[in-house]
Amino acid sequence: MDQDPLQPYRQKRHFDITSEPVGRAKSNSDHKFVIQKHSARTQHYDFRLEVDGVLKSWAVPKGPSMNPRDRRLAVPTEDHPLDYADFEGIIPEGQYGAGVVLVWDRGTYQNITKGDGGVTPMAEALKKGHVAVWLNGEKLRGGFALTRTAGGAKERWILIKMKDGEVNLTEDILVSAPRSVISDRSIEE
Repeated sequence: MDQDPLQPYRQKRHFDITSEPVGRAKSNSDHKFVIQKHSARTQHYDFRLEVDGVLKSWAVPKGPSMNPRDRRLAVPTEDHPLDYADFEGIIPEGQYGAGVVLVWDRGTYQNITKGDGGVTPMAEALKKGHVAVWLNGEKLRGGFALTRTAGGAKERWILIKMKDGEVNLTEDILVSAPRSVISDRSIEE
C-alpha cells in the first residue's frame, strides 16, 4: 500500500489546537493553484500546485514577481491537502507555522512543461526538476517556471516569471495588491 502523501503534513500539526484542515488526498479536479501569504517566523509566500490529489508546496521568501529578471528562491515544504487552498486564519503560537495565513491569490493552472513528444505530466516534471505552468489567477496570470537547483543539504528551486504578454516590469504586485482574494484583509488586519 502506498504511503499517505499527507502524513508529514498531519504529523507536524495538532488539529485539536489549530484550525488548519486535516484533509485527505483527493482525486485531481481542475488543477488548482493557490499562493498564501504567511506571516510566520518570517513573512513569506507559499506557492501551491494541485498535483495527484494534493497541493505540492514551496515557501517563496520574497514572493512571486511578474518580472522575468527576478529569480525567486522556492524551498519545498510538505504536501498539503486540497482543502488547504481555502484556509485563512491564525495558526496559534507554539504550533508548526505559527502566524497569520491569508489567500493572496488563487485560480487554476495549465501544465505547459515541454518534453519529448508533448507535455510532460506534472509528477514526472517535478521528479526531473523542471515545471512550467500557465497561471490563471485573480492576480497572477501567464507562464511561470519552477526549476530545481543543485547544491546544499536542502532541496531548493527557483521560481521565475516567463516572458509573455503578462510581464510587468514596473509594478511590484506584492505591494500594489497585498490583500486576500477571499476576505480582502491584509496580514495586519
